[in-house]
Amino acid sequence: MVNNSDITVIEVKENILADNDKEAEKVRAMLKEHGIFLVNLMSSPGAGKTTTLVRTIGALKEKYRIGVIEADVDSDVDASTVTAAGAEAIQIHTGGSCHMDAEMTAKGLESMNTDALDLIFLENVGNLVCPAEFDVGQNARVMILSVPEGDDKPLKYPLMFKVSDLLLVNKTDTAPVFDFDMDRLRANVAALNPDMPVIPVSAKSGDGFGDWIRWLDEAVTKYRADRTE
Repeated sequence: MVNNSDITVIEVKENILADNDKEAEKVRAMLKEHGIFLVNLMSSPGAGKTTTLVRTIGALKEKYRIGVIEADVDSDVDASTVTAAGAEAIQIHTGGSCHMDAEMTAKGLESMNTDALDLIFLENVGNLVCPAEFDVGQNARVMILSVPEGDDKPLKYPLMFKVSDLLLVNKTDTAPVFDFDMDRLRANVAALNPDMPVIPVSAKSGDGFGDWIRWLDEAVTKYRADRTE
């Protein structure tokens, strides 16, 4: 008979997250030194991260020097797309990992000309579970939920909604086709993260992008002001 008191339990996940958090603080310190604001952009596959990025780059590239870290299991399609839009981009292949972590982000930043950048977007791996658990050293977590995914996603993936600083609800132009209730979504989000802004947008048409660009511009401005105090 096995005596449970003789069994050693090793909390692997807890140790991994603790090590990651230490690395994330190093990333944040480096970003602060260079005056760079890093946005961790998260969503499920197909929610419209890259299309949102392209329109965002177009709106801000005259004001900020923009870089993008593209994280994918494979391919460099997205990196080519954002480069064509006017941003410096690098592609990271995660080797099958379903998320980015702080160490991967640090390696990505080492490959960029950080002295010539003001704003960097990390387009995380498409996934509503793993990316929410890992701090990559970002200054803001922005989540994209597309209308076709449904207004019940906060109930199914609560952590993603709890840790995000802003929710963009994309593909609002498709709302007539899907059974999507914006008020119901807002109520589901408020139960998890009552202070998080929810901004409906259409990356295709540009509807709502003024509010998103304003939020981001204000966040970067505040970051810069706080950094110099």
